[in-house]
Amino acid sequence: MGAINKYSTVPLYCQLRNIILKKIESGFFAEDSKIPSEQDLCEKYGISRPTVRQAINELTNNGQLYKLKGKGTFVTKRKSNINIKDYNGFTDSILDSLEPEKKNITSITTVTTDEIGKLKDIFNIKAEKHEFASITYVNTRNEEAFSINTSYIPLNLFPDLIDDINNKKPSFEILRGKYPLVPCSSKSSLEVIYTDQSDAGLLQLQPGQALIEVNNVLFSKSGQPVEYIVSKYRADKCKLMFENYKK
Repeated sequence: MGAINKYSTVPLYCQLRNIILKKIESGFFAEDSKIPSEQDLCEKYGISRPTVRQAINELTNNGQLYKLKGKGTFVTKRKSNINIKDYNGFTDSILDSLEPEKKNITSITTVTTDEIGKLKDIFNIKAEKHEFASITYVNTRNEEAFSINTSYIPLNLFPDLIDDINNKKPSFEILRGKYPLVPCSSKSSLEVIYTDQSDAGLLQLQPGQALIEVNNVLFSKSGQPVEYIVSKYRADKCKLMFENYKK
């Protein structure tokens, strides 16, 4: 699959890089599989070791390959796509999930506006202290974590929420009799942040690595905030996809 043309104006290392990329994209080199050694590539394509090393280093720096000391060079797992066209802010919601009890929940606690001050602004709370359910869960792909999500839901609106989640109630039961509080719109923001110690443990990363943070506020039909969601995606495992049409 592919050959080196030594008479081409395209540099030899670029040709090798493109050959390896095509083999990755076609599945010839599978995710987490080991690619041939530098010596094997030199012999196969009749090129020098510095040329091979330059191609491998560029693919490694771009995230398509990774190296394990003493073991060789391997194909990086593909990133999970987050299609912004379909991402409407409800994706990681607890209230809007059909089966919140099936999420990979790592913790359910109670927090207050004194502990997390920005909840006051998000939920338009004045002086008094309010309590919120804080529900954290992890999204995985092929048994590997790629995002961590925390939902904050006011307990004055959903006083039995923590018991309902612990008792594995589906969302239609949680929202039974609360039609005015059903989420129907959202407001989202996105920024790049870096992992702290707690996020690093859940996402199997070293502290300081980049994350894509999406913040969503869900609103009821009357415009009342009912859920605030913080979703942190591994930047090395997720790819944002944008698709827009001019009206």
